[in-house]
Amino acid sequence: MGLRANRKGSDYMHIRLSHGITRDSIVDGPGLRAVIWTQGCSHKCKGCHNPSTHDFNGGFLMDIEDIVEEFKDLRLHRGITISGGEPFEQPKVCLEIAKSAKVMGLDIWFYTGYTFEELINKKSKKYKQGWMELLKYIDVLVDGPFIEDKKNLLLKFRGSDNQRILDIKKSLKYKVPVLLEEYYDKDEILIAK
Repeated sequence: MGLRANRKGSDYMHIRLSHGITRDSIVDGPGLRAVIWTQGCSHKCKGCHNPSTHDFNGGFLMDIEDIVEEFKDLRLHRGITISGGEPFEQPKVCLEIAKSAKVMGLDIWFYTGYTFEELINKKSKKYKQGWMELLKYIDVLVDGPFIEDKKNLLLKFRGSDNQRILDIKKSLKYKVPVLLEEYYDKDEILIAK
């Protein structure tokens, strides 16, 4: 497969990535996962573990068809995770990737520095066209900025205590964040409620 990645130009069928796809992650969601690392992030969280992904002009462009082709080789994978950078800065191309992953039976986790409340608030100055449509294809959203003062190495699939692991289908249905309780200790659930 000849990758059509380049460093200049962009259009609807390209996504800006910080580096190649990580094929066998066990730390970016449950089971074996393929991880897509988007480039560009306006949050610039202090202590971010991926500061090289912040520059919107960094990284490289990759044709989303090449990413979908890589998915076809996944045999033991439970799903994909899209992280960054900030995936919601590229909602149209992330949507196309998510749609393709769904057709292949893969579950979809997204990491974002935005909160669920920000992502669904169409009146917000931060809101971008396509966020609501993209959310419909996501199974689990890990939301909220990384806050260095709340860093906690004991958390499952999160870096700081303020971040939440949300069941997006239920969150959209009820229009409030719904925690995926299987990834929390009982004390954390009581505090969150």
